[in-house]
Amino acid sequence: MSNKKQLIKDIQDLLNSYEGISKTSIDANLLEFMDEETLKSIIGSLLDQKETLEDENIEWLEQFKKEIV
Repeated sequence: MSNKKQLIKDIQDLLNSYEGISKTSIDANLLEFMDEETLKSIIGSLLDQKETLEDENIEWLEQFKKEIV
């Protein structure tokens, strides 16, 4: 598998790693025109977004912990 195809697969895998959300299928032809740096940038953005969502979920859960104690 070429590096570019692997990056496209990684993007799709990241999009499908969110729990409770329907599976996403990306037409690789839509991303083929992008260079590797752009694809890596997309992956970085998805990872940042996922990290932010996880942090927000922790903060949200912590508020209930405080209310219970």
